[in-house]
Amino acid sequence: MSMRRDDTPDSGIHPTRWGVAALFGLIGSVLVAIVVMAFVWPAATSQAQNLPVGIDGSEAAVGAVEDKLAEQDPAPFDLSAVDDRDDAVQRIQSRELYGAILLGDEPEVLIATAASPVAAQALRGVATQLQSQIDTAAKTALTDQLTAIVGALKTGQMPQLPQAATEGAAPEIPTVTVTDLVPLADGDRTGAGLAASVFPMVLGGMLGGILLTLLVQGVVRRLVGLLVFGIAAGALIALVMQTWFGILAGDWLLNAAVLGLGVTATSALIVGLAALMGPPGIGVGAVITMFIANPIAGAATPPQFLPEPWGEVGQFFVPGASANLLRSVMYFPDAPTAMQWTVLGCWLVGGVVLALVGHYRNRAELTPPPRQLEA
Repeated sequence: MSMRRDDTPDSGIHPTRWGVAALFGLIGSVLVAIVVMAFVWPAATSQAQNLPVGIDGSEAAVGAVEDKLAEQDPAPFDLSAVDDRDDAVQRIQSRELYGAILLGDEPEVLIATAASPVAAQALRGVATQLQSQIDTAAKTALTDQLTAIVGALKTGQMPQLPQAATEGAAPEIPTVTVTDLVPLADGDRTGAGLAASVFPMVLGGMLGGILLTLLVQGVVRRLVGLLVFGIAAGALIALVMQTWFGILAGDWLLNAAVLGLGVTATSALIVGLAALMGPPGIGVGAVITMFIANPIAGAATPPQFLPEPWGEVGQFFVPGASANLLRSVMYFPDAPTAMQWTVLGCWLVGGVVLALVGHYRNRAELTPPPRQLEA
């Protein structure tokens, strides 16, 4: 005898309501839009502004440049006077300036591509404009001289020729020289590799923290795993990026130390938040690192190019401090780096403290009070 349809055993699996399914689809689309906005926002809002650049020359020449820049909104450069070329070089090598415009008898534009290829390109554009203005001024002066000569000949007077013309020499037109004081490594001519190095540090740090949280039990064991992970990850990333691809330059061990500290600080944040908050802590750590800190790190463009104050704020998160520190130790040994080391150290220590607090708080909650225990 066949069983009626109404008598079919309930499997316990029921379809989701139509409205709930549609709601989850809407929530998913909003999350995707937020992710896209987080990654596209820096590129969409970044613009040349407030770039620290030195300038030296006569008062009239400097004033002309300042007037030209004042016509632009926002002003691409924040000009500061330098004493001479040596002073400009020193301030560029210490990362106080991104470049310098020298308006002497031999005009020169100093750049440091390793500091920022985008900033260097902007200064190359300045050099091109200066050369164009010099050429235009020279042509105007020559035209005025020829006009004066023709007018003198028409009146039957002897034209007054410049000394250079009487000696048979053509007037000398100054050439603007562009000098790259700190070029990029041979394996990273465009700087794209160095800018991209932030992402593996962010992603690697997140993965390390998630794995240690899910697979390792015991706070001390997790912290030991965190230490081993940081050392090994820094060495392996440096091996791939410097030894294999030649993207990084400078001291290998120092680069590995920066990379290792960067990924360890991110991992410590994930481990600490997960210990304190449980599984939601992993999501909170990922949001802080990937969707807040990473877009405002200022790795591909100077932090000054981001809307204020986000470029400066980004330097107090792990991605921004790591990228800035790595660039300095590679190319600018005279640049101060105590701030970046301190920021990374604080995030690392903060993550460890959160892990310890979360561990001992959870243990206290799981341990019954003494009065409930047998004597």
